[in-house]
Amino acid sequence: MTDSEHTSPEPAVASDAAATATATVADATAAAAADAIVPDTKDWTWVLEQPCADCGLDAGAVVREDVAGMVRANAAGWTAVLGGDPEALRRRPRPEIWSDLEYACHVRDVFRLFRVRLDLMLDQDDPLFANWDQDATAVAERYGEQRPAVVAVELTEAAEALAAAFEGVAGARWARTGNRSDGARFTVESFARYLIHDPVHHLYDVTGERA
Repeated sequence: MTDSEHTSPEPAVASDAAATATATVADATAAAAADAIVPDTKDWTWVLEQPCADCGLDAGAVVREDVAGMVRANAAGWTAVLGGDPEALRRRPRPEIWSDLEYACHVRDVFRLFRVRLDLMLDQDDPLFANWDQDATAVAERYGEQRPAVVAVELTEAAEALAAAFEGVAGARWARTGNRSDGARFTVESFARYLIHDPVHHLYDVTGERA
């Protein structure tokens, strides 16, 4: 009931209503914060220097020519995951951790993004990559509401396109360079090794199976 519906509202009632409204807003804000994914601001280029203690992959030791096959194998793993119960796939293990479906959507988009960046490195001299906010993308694209079967197809297609692009790299083209806006610099070779850690690590996040 609004104030205009009262001829002479009692101050105590108004005060209680205001307090209730304030508490409701605070509760909603707290709930939204609890459900929010904590942005990943770490610089993961260290995986090129040492094995990942979590997923077990030694990205720096990966043979560059093996990356295409690893991308395809990883995509097959995600297809198996996405064949599960849709509701279970949407369920987050904790409010601040992505669901299996959200992880899969992220990996699909990583494959797409890295194909674009690989093309830039092969077609342009020392390009600067445009920024990509993975957390903002997850929210904007409603990862948790997407259809697992559709994501499985899209992820497989993106993986195949990226794998085929890596298979087309030979000779001196492995030494072509590209730059991230934070100053990280890659050759196509180090870019390939850096890339493969991300989907492998996230499949470990979901399945618990180390590389």
